Amino acid sequence: MPKAKKTEKIEKPVWLKYTEEEVKEIILKLADKGLTSEKIGLTLRDQYGIPKTKIYNIKIGRVLKEKNKFTEPSLINLQKRADRIEGHYKNNKQDKKADISLIRAKAKLKKVKDYLEA
Repeated sequence: MPKAKKTEKIEKPVWLKYTEEEVKEIILKLADKGLTSEKIGLTLRDQYGIPKTKIYNIKIGRVLKEKNKFTEPSLINLQKRADRIEGHYKNNKQDKKADISLIRAKAKLKKVKDYLEA
């Protein structure tokens, strides 16, 4: 038998003073700084004391998509990784493991780009 999904609604804690609109503004402000949706969630938790945006029935990715500021986090992370390995390999041509890692990172990046375009 399949497990039943939890339909519990998360209640807003009494100590949380932000409204839904304020949270959306904070999300957009953080996106303007260049943070991905993953990092925005961590910043909301650590600096603003907002444990989850589900409390407000919003999702960070949806808010960013509405304002056309959403970029796929996995794409950004893979691009940074490929750039970092490429920089290392340029300085260390003898490092054959870096060469293989660079090929793999670029292949993953291409796969993700092709998937997102389809």
